[in-house]
Amino acid sequence: MPVSKKIASAMEQGSWIRRMFEEGIALKARLGADKVFDLSLGNPIMEPPAEFDLELKRLADNPPPGMHRYMPNAGYPETRTAVATGLAAETGVPFTGDDIVMTCGAGGALNVVMKTLLDPGDEVVIFAPYFVEYFFYADNHGGVCKVVEPGSGFLPDFASLKSALSERTRIVLVNSPNNPTGVLYTRQVLDRIADAVRDAEQRYGTEIFLVSDEPYRRILYDGHTYPDVFASFERSIVATSHSKDLGLAGERIGYIAVSPTYEGKAELMDGLVFCNRTLGFVNAPALMQRLVAGLQGATVDIEAYQGKRDFMWEALTGLGYEVVRPDGAFYLFPKAPIADDVKFVDTLREQGVLVVPGRGFGAEGYFRISYCVDDQTLKGSISGFKAALLAHSQ
Repeated sequence: MPVSKKIASAMEQGSWIRRMFEEGIALKARLGADKVFDLSLGNPIMEPPAEFDLELKRLADNPPPGMHRYMPNAGYPETRTAVATGLAAETGVPFTGDDIVMTCGAGGALNVVMKTLLDPGDEVVIFAPYFVEYFFYADNHGGVCKVVEPGSGFLPDFASLKSALSERTRIVLVNSPNNPTGVLYTRQVLDRIADAVRDAEQRYGTEIFLVSDEPYRRILYDGHTYPDVFASFERSIVATSHSKDLGLAGERIGYIAVSPTYEGKAELMDGLVFCNRTLGFVNAPALMQRLVAGLQGATVDIEAYQGKRDFMWEALTGLGYEVVRPDGAFYLFPKAPIADDVKFVDTLREQGVLVVPGRGFGAEGYFRISYCVDDQTLKGSISGFKAALLAHSQ
């Protein structure tokens, strides 16, 4: 057997998202691409903003000397400064380049953070519904995930949060706007999480970090503004990427930002830079660092995403599905009409519609729709949603 028992087991439990995406490829080959409506993978169709192409052309036409060489493991100083300047303007917190580490996307950022903070057996508290890779990231570095159950509207249940916090808690990991629900954690919610963390620190005499995974931070609807974690908790770390806000998912470019008011910041930054190198990332991609330095104020077309959100939410609720209206990101998380979400997802697949069962996110009885696809795919899927609902209403 070429694969370790541990990895074989992990692969067996592996991501429902990828599984459905791969099934979609097979289904298209069998039925024809025009008869399959794949809403399974959060692979944004939106092209990068025009500023990206202009900056790319400028660099290609006038490459600076050493454009593709190594740089400090934390990233180019000018890129880190550009990120810090943008964050300071957004949050009012006095970030400098010394508070930033450029990373290989948010996934790379989270692995670097966990490697830096976790000792074997330490716990990472996560909120359901969750991005399932969190379990694998924590396990990569000897950590264990503990799950907080959702309350009304997929916001945290605070009694469950209190129960989840223990003497081994090292990280409380929030994801807002959330994948898979699109729900935004308000300032009040973040403040309550921070209060629960402080109480646990006092109770156990420990130091806990509030880590915010926020690649959808700029994809917000209905006039919402983003409540940053730095205003809620003094030991806050952001792990994020430009995969979604700039449409650069395949380029793997992101960053870590550490609260400049944390008194242990210097040692923490040294640890993050060390782990960025020794995990094998070495540094974030040089070309992408140069590009995103000048794009901190740019985004893809958020109004187009909101239009997709509105179309799908209105269509599904009009059919009779129960769906929380998302505040951001590009997902819907409807309640399945039957308890067995996998069975209902199979029914949808028979209609040529591919979605992801909610149990893949720790929420049985629901399913995830990714609407970051072309409008034709969204419109074409509606008859399948209608037929699947009727099939389980008789």
